[in-house]
Amino acid sequence: MAEQKEEFESKGLNVAAVSYDSPAVLKHFADRAGVEYPLLADTDSEVIRAFGILNERIPEDHRFYGIPNPGYYVIDENGIVQSKYFEERYQDRFTSASILVREFDDPGEVQGEAETPHLRVSWSASNREVLGGNRVSLILQVAMKPKMHVYAPEVTGYLPVDWEMTSSAGWRDLPPEFPESKLLHLPAIDEIVPVYEGRFRVVRDLEIGANKQLRPLVSADGTIAVEGVFHYQACDDKVCYLPQQIPLKWTFGVNAYDRQRAPESLRR
Repeated sequence: MAEQKEEFESKGLNVAAVSYDSPAVLKHFADRAGVEYPLLADTDSEVIRAFGILNERIPEDHRFYGIPNPGYYVIDENGIVQSKYFEERYQDRFTSASILVREFDDPGEVQGEAETPHLRVSWSASNREVLGGNRVSLILQVAMKPKMHVYAPEVTGYLPVDWEMTSSAGWRDLPPEFPESKLLHLPAIDEIVPVYEGRFRVVRDLEIGANKQLRPLVSADGTIAVEGVFHYQACDDKVCYLPQQIPLKWTFGVNAYDRQRAPESLRR
């Protein structure tokens, strides 16, 4: 989250984190990692319980009992929660960059683009580097050429747009989130169909597996490649063109976990 601190602040949001660790443990970590935003100690997990985010998968006799489910709240200036992003397993978590994608339509980092006679498309990701357990966002930005449209996923009787991902044991792709479509009247056949015209954006999340699942997939340069295909059939006011597919590829660096712990004298 430290990497996106200034970007959150530019959007009018201050950044803080809450954990069940003691002030001494949090200070040790902040000093070592160079964290410059507030780390708040909820040593008895009172706030964690009050928000209903206690990780109940951890047994009461375990040394990690009291930790929250990992996640984020976005809170306005009146203290009202506007949105939240949480996972159940403590190993899994949204990246802060993916929150920027979802909350502020951040474009992410472009990793490729293509142009056809019907449209231009670019693909990007919230993050360039990942850890096992990360949940990152993939983004497609599509700009239709003048007078062109494609059919939205809910259409019947026509070929809709589709974003297919190549399966892998190293990650899981969640369903794409398409925007609201426009209803278009086709006078020639007197039908009304859902379409996309102009520009539209599609976001889908990628859940990265544990490092032991990633390790066999990491190339010699320390990266993994994630691939997919964008399918569409474009039409204008006179012609429906042949279906097309555009190959997509994202490359991510794979980082190692920070396994350094606080000195034993500071631990629970």
